[in-house]
Amino acid sequence: MNQIQAIVLGIVQGFTEFLPISSSAHLVLVPHFFYWQDPGLAYDVALHMGTLAAILVFFHRDWLQISKDTLGLLSQKRPSSEVQIQHLIVGCVPAAVAGVLLGEHAETTFRNPLLIAFTLASFGLLLWHFDRNGRKRDGLQALTLKHAAIIGCAQAFAIIPGVSRSGVTITAALALGLTRPASARFSFLLSAPIIAGAGMVKSKHILEAYRSAPEIGSAMLIGFVASMVSGLAAIGLLQAIIKNRTFAPFVVYRLALALAIALSPMWAS
Repeated sequence: MNQIQAIVLGIVQGFTEFLPISSSAHLVLVPHFFYWQDPGLAYDVALHMGTLAAILVFFHRDWLQISKDTLGLLSQKRPSSEVQIQHLIVGCVPAAVAGVLLGEHAETTFRNPLLIAFTLASFGLLLWHFDRNGRKRDGLQALTLKHAAIIGCAQAFAIIPGVSRSGVTITAALALGLTRPASARFSFLLSAPIIAGAGMVKSKHILEAYRSAPEIGSAMLIGFVASMVSGLAAIGLLQAIIKNRTFAPFVVYRLALALAIALSPMWAS
């Protein structure tokens, strides 16, 4: 992998992780489109660590408050943050279970381009439906453990490329009556434990790759930085868009990409 490829894939990962258009789908399709070799699992993990860094940096005040509230549970202090550690734990369990049970399929069977086209379109239409018809009245203060569990179950579907982790969790939150900003914010915060957990589980792949080819270390570092910077931009962009607009542009993009995949012999090959 050269530096240009490392930068492009890092930017793609950062933007598509937080916009509801599926990062895993784009990491499959972009190398296919440019006839690049699959960068491998180690590089994929490095890119996800970049997006994790973006979440921690952008929402550092939230994480500090959540940490204080967690410590305050020992002294029975009333939590002051809208999102509590219990919400994140409950919301992450279904995705963790799906990762353990279906992780191998995520790297093989689920990467079929036609399956990606189907998930891009179908889950995009679900996002459009609940964005248009959801109540969108509740802020994060209305979030309950039941809500977190439902959103977490939805997040488990994101193991299939094309579903979009941010897209499906935002869709579930909208279906439960949360506003667009609240849905997006909880989706962002919920992604951090999942990305961190997956990174720890798969960190051995980074070490193995570096030992077998030390030169890959520079590509992973470049990808990490590019993913973090573009991830920060994507979070800010989405938050700015949904203050006054719907998720319709992302739905249109998903449908257009799904159609391009389904009709193109290159994607179907």
